[in-house]
Amino acid sequence: MITYRTGNDIDLDEMIELYVDSTLGERRPVGERERMGRMLEEANLVITAWDGTLMVGISRSVTDWVYCTYLSDLAVRSAYQGRGIGKQMIRLTRQAAPASSVILLAAPKAVDYYPKIGMKPHDSAWLLLPGEEPV
Repeated sequence: MITYRTGNDIDLDEMIELYVDSTLGERRPVGERERMGRMLEEANLVITAWDGTLMVGISRSVTDWVYCTYLSDLAVRSAYQGRGIGKQMIRLTRQAAPASSVILLAAPKAVDYYPKIGMKPHDSAWLLLPGEEPV
């Protein structure tokens, strides 16, 4: 049975290993332990999924609780994908901040997933990547 917890008091090495297993690690700085630690510490809404003592999923968000919740990471272990774990973590994220919009940027492999669970596309997202400045 999968259980869910809220809070960022989790083992960093377990989180990094989960990111790698889920393939999200391909787009996150998993080789930069200090940066990954800060990502975990500074997130103010973290929901994890557990199969006993094994962390099988994580959603990591930054939110103001009333207007927007940026769900920056959603990762589920490869062997556990397709069981509704990601959808449940999104549901719990929504429940934690019910007045805010949940916003995310889909990983390329997950682009087709989000419309299936009722999320709407938005065609005017813009990025400034680290090291870039407005011109």
